[in-house]
Amino acid sequence: MLTPGELLVLGERIVEAGTLVKHPAGVEVIDLGDRTLLPGLIDAHVHLFLHPGAEDLQTVQESVPQRTIIALAAAHDDLMAGFTAERDMGTEGAGSADTAVRNAIDEGLFPGPRLRISGNAIDILGGHEDAIKYNPAQHVLSNATYANNKDELVAAIRQELKEGADFIKIYETGPDTVRNGQLSTIYQYTEAELRVAVEEAARTGKRVAVHATGEPGTLFAARAGVASIDHANQLGDETMRLMREKQIFAVPTFTIFDYFADHAASPEQSERERTMLDLHEKEFRKQIAAGVPMAVGSDVGPFPHGTQAREFVLMVKYGMSPLAVMQADLLNGAKLLGWDGQIGALEKGYLADVIAVAGDPLQDISVLQNVSFVMKGGVVYKK
Repeated sequence: MLTPGELLVLGERIVEAGTLVKHPAGVEVIDLGDRTLLPGLIDAHVHLFLHPGAEDLQTVQESVPQRTIIALAAAHDDLMAGFTAERDMGTEGAGSADTAVRNAIDEGLFPGPRLRISGNAIDILGGHEDAIKYNPAQHVLSNATYANNKDELVAAIRQELKEGADFIKIYETGPDTVRNGQLSTIYQYTEAELRVAVEEAARTGKRVAVHATGEPGTLFAARAGVASIDHANQLGDETMRLMREKQIFAVPTFTIFDYFADHAASPEQSERERTMLDLHEKEFRKQIAAGVPMAVGSDVGPFPHGTQAREFVLMVKYGMSPLAVMQADLLNGAKLLGWDGQIGALEKGYLADVIAVAGDPLQDISVLQNVSFVMKGGVVYKK
């Protein structure tokens, strides 16, 4: 993953990598000195349509056009921070507007990461993202798409795919509470319902990712064969075994928990958030020991875009080696986003997504918080 030498880039791809590469006549030479070259970073859990001040997802009030502009600005900030590929985990009420953002970036109209997008996430009536804090007579819309049974799940998935989704995001658990050191969370879909969702997505070559913090929802998701279990605050022994066996990725998203604990509205809320984070840390160490495959995702959006490299620091703090975190990000992230063999390495034939940092992230992972050079697809965006 770390390259001490040189890269030759022609067009959007790397054509040579090593300590001695050809210097064809007329090529531009970019000398980055003693900076460390790395593949572009991957964030497998972002929310481009959210921003600080809208962290209570039920209070997002901007129009969809305004939120789309916000999303384009967020994508720019993430790219400048070195994240050249991301998975947008739901627009939180902006429907399929992320299709337009992805396409605009792909067409070169705006700078941003490569995106896998899900459109609106899918949720049950009265579920995790429903507008449950309001007077029901006001008919405030959910931030997700309703699906209350197998048939409605299939219909919702087909609509999301029609509107351009690359994968399907489903809310499987919530709300969460911690009692006597134990996480308690309500599941939303049965195993049979999730299995139907996974099969319907697979029919068109797509996969399902779930918001799932604890049992039994996480077990249902693992049995159904989802691609990732995001947040994964608590996983039972059988769930961890299945995730290891099926190579289902856990995406811990520590940064969002850390941010909420530090920016809570009251000391009591801060204490609740810190309790949740402490439990998450303990469970994460168990998951590492059990061999659960990990990917890196920050849940950026409620905290400022472009700052999510803190996720690397927290994953090391809570038990992973820097090398393991880099592998989780670059190798597992590429697999999770469906770009295995295309991104995540500086090798011949790979897309020329390249960043540079001062220092060695295998010695100090925090250097990833200060990316000084960004190239995506052979185009330099920052140097």
